[in-house]
Amino acid sequence: MERIVGIDYGRKRTGLAVSDPLGIFASALITVPAAQVLDFLKKYSLDEKITLFVVGFPLNMNNQPSEAAADVEIFIRQLKKHFPDIPVVLEDERFTSKMALNAMIEGGVKKMKRRDKFMTDKISAAIILQTYIDREALRKKR
Repeated sequence: MERIVGIDYGRKRTGLAVSDPLGIFASALITVPAAQVLDFLKKYSLDEKITLFVVGFPLNMNNQPSEAAADVEIFIRQLKKHFPDIPVVLEDERFTSKMALNAMIEGGVKKMKRRDKFMTDKISAAIILQTYIDREALRKKR
């Protein structure tokens, strides 16, 4: 089945999310140590056809890349090297961690569990991916 993969890359951890086969909904998948993300994606791609990577790109409030952007750019180069046939799209990731926290609160997740950075990262990846999916759906309607 075809999937779009959302990625919230970080130096320590990387949150991953996937679309449903129709590309309508994003779901949090997993958070893996940053050093293992490419290996995980290679294994995942054996069972699922990845059609697109949507990578969260860190911007400051003035729309300029943040300090973390350099790390994301290095990751994107590695991603393109390992998956040369799969396009990569950047998505603004500002406020995704805050949105993930709010989603956990609204979902009734207990305070101790909300401190789990692994959960926050994969939910952030889902928000990044869903933002892309929603914008593309609106664009296609026009």
